[in-house]
Amino acid sequence: MGTRTRTTARPGGAALAPTGRARPRDARARTRAAARRRSGAIEPQLEIRPARPSDLAPVIAIDTEVTGLAKPAYWRGIFRRYADSAKAGRHLLVATASGEVVGFIIGEVRDWEFGSPPCGWVFGIDVRPGARLAGVGTKLLAAIVKAFRRSGVATVRTILARENALVLSFFRSQGMMAGPFISLEMELG
Repeated sequence: MGTRTRTTARPGGAALAPTGRARPRDARARTRAAARRRSGAIEPQLEIRPARPSDLAPVIAIDTEVTGLAKPAYWRGIFRRYADSAKAGRHLLVATASGEVVGFIIGEVRDWEFGSPPCGWVFGIDVRPGARLAGVGTKLLAAIVKAFRRSGVATVRTILARENALVLSFFRSQGMMAGPFISLEMELG
């Protein structure tokens, strides 16, 4: 049987490492920066902004590269629903580096879903594999969290596949943890 370690967020931006010692966030940032230098990853100047209609093709390309599935009709629908709809609490943000879209995040404020007070939901986040380890996902999540806060909500939630260790690890590294709900489903075959 494997052992489990738990990382717990602490006030002041530190986290308990598996050894139980506090490791400041800036130490983690230095570790990630060193990994990027070793991997040859470029640290571009990032801009996070609302998606534009011209971002549809790059978003489809990133999603296809990450998931292995081309879903252009799905993404056209997402762009129709989320582009230019921040006033409705919906957000589709992209990260650009040197003018190129390298990641995106989708979310919205939902009211009274499952008996919960209004909260922010993140429905999807993807970063081009070649742009990972440069803080793109962290900056995307921070931007949507900021938008959720402006809407007056105090909680952000997401749902992901149990086997998606990469995204689970990312969200946990950002301070997210298991919430009060259990996901249930039923096959309709």
